Amino acid sequence: MITTGSRKYATKSIVQLTREKYPKIKRNDSFKKLEQEDINFFKSVLQNDNGVVTNKDDLEFFNEDWMRKYRGESAVVLKPKTVQEVSQIVKYCNEKKLAIVPQGGNTGLVGGSVPVFDEVILSLSSMKKIRSFDKVSGILKADAGLILENADIYLSERGYIFPLDLGAKGSCHIGGNVATNAGGLRLLRYGSLHGSVLGLEVVLPDGTILDSMHSLRKDNTGYDLKQMFIGSEGTLGIITGVSILCPARPKAFNVAFLGVSSYEAVQKTFVHARGELSEILSAFEFMDSKSQKLTAKHLNSPHPLDDPFPFYILIETSGSNKEHDDAKLESFLESAMENGLIDDGIVAQDETQVQTLWQWREQIPEASTIGGGVYKYDVSLPLPDLYGLVEAVRAKLNDANLIGETDEFPVVDAVGYGHIGDGNLHLNVAVRRYTKDVEKVLEPFVYEWIQSKKGSISAEHGLGFQKKNYIHYSKSDQEIKMIKDLKNHYDPNGILNPYKYV
Repeated sequence: MITTGSRKYATKSIVQLTREKYPKIKRNDSFKKLEQEDINFFKSVLQNDNGVVTNKDDLEFFNEDWMRKYRGESAVVLKPKTVQEVSQIVKYCNEKKLAIVPQGGNTGLVGGSVPVFDEVILSLSSMKKIRSFDKVSGILKADAGLILENADIYLSERGYIFPLDLGAKGSCHIGGNVATNAGGLRLLRYGSLHGSVLGLEVVLPDGTILDSMHSLRKDNTGYDLKQMFIGSEGTLGIITGVSILCPARPKAFNVAFLGVSSYEAVQKTFVHARGELSEILSAFEFMDSKSQKLTAKHLNSPHPLDDPFPFYILIETSGSNKEHDDAKLESFLESAMENGLIDDGIVAQDETQVQTLWQWREQIPEASTIGGGVYKYDVSLPLPDLYGLVEAVRAKLNDANLIGETDEFPVVDAVGYGHIGDGNLHLNVAVRRYTKDVEKVLEPFVYEWIQSKKGSISAEHGLGFQKKNYIHYSKSDQEIKMIKDLKNHYDPNGILNPYKYV
């Protein structure tokens, strides 16, 4: 096993090239192929030993997505340290028609941050400075390559919290979070990045630097241009700086881990929690039993609850007064038990137990890959229909005789978990190997099912390469036309993150 950064690669297998796996996707002939003169130019801009990466072994980490589904063939990774260097690189690439893939922590789940062919990889990993922080307003300004966890540690030392929390926080970059409009575990409390991001610094496809690093919460002068780049996945510009409003850090956290008998009980418990916990409710996560079985194997630890249940709930509260919060949580749990909503539960007694309980939710994505791989679907659905998708997919796989406990079956299981607070389901189809038979069962069935319930095929992971051809299941023809018009206007040469998004 080789460990690189925070990701591990098994030495026993090589990920198939994306162009071989999807032969119908053709390289755009208008894009130039990298030459030595291009490398020489990049070295003249990035005058440091680690700024230009061309070693084949070193390139593997950047060419391959962490789920080991997609692999490109880029011959160079560029690591600028300033927005001026990014600007020079992008301007040159646009003039030469060299395609670029912007890359943050490379923790994306839809193949959006790795090349499809031989695109130049522009990594923001060396742009990780905190530019300023206002202790009165809570406004943080930082480089896009700042790791989310490092940003939160910095803020915690000053009494604030980053308004986003993800399982991949130790690797993902805040610029990548903004570019994909990541939702995370505490959107219920702090809202989406469309509300908390105050300004951005972006390098446009022609190399122009758009400096919109505002620190104003109110500004009604013209279009709110930053919104165009939040969730654009690096197709309209490369985010190099972020200005974001950070809330005061709660002084008291509580976590309760509960077992319930049905998905209906999950919904009823959520309604009860909103009413009883109200302003201190910061997370409400649900997990099915199959996701917990995979996680138990992955963690090699006993489950927090002794008895098995069909569904589990993780509730987090956060506030300024521990005694007040403890009393509210205790009252909620007592009434929920008396009303038959929950069957069993445990409340963390210290910080270590808080982290341990969160692991049973946060480690599900990684646990889903232990058999060999995973097909991941991040979708939004009306709450009554949310878990129905998992049941429908599991039935479909069973009908096709693809799911089973032995190696002859490609599928280990289909599991569901997610953020009840914002109607976001994570459907993970854990597999022993990636096969076309499985993909044919899953797609477009998953997207058609979601469309029939008026949901969205992507709640927070974006479209990337995986979902590009399925955007019409969530967007109208007119919406798609406007998206393409924006792309063609700002990036007429199509050099930024090609073959993806639309």
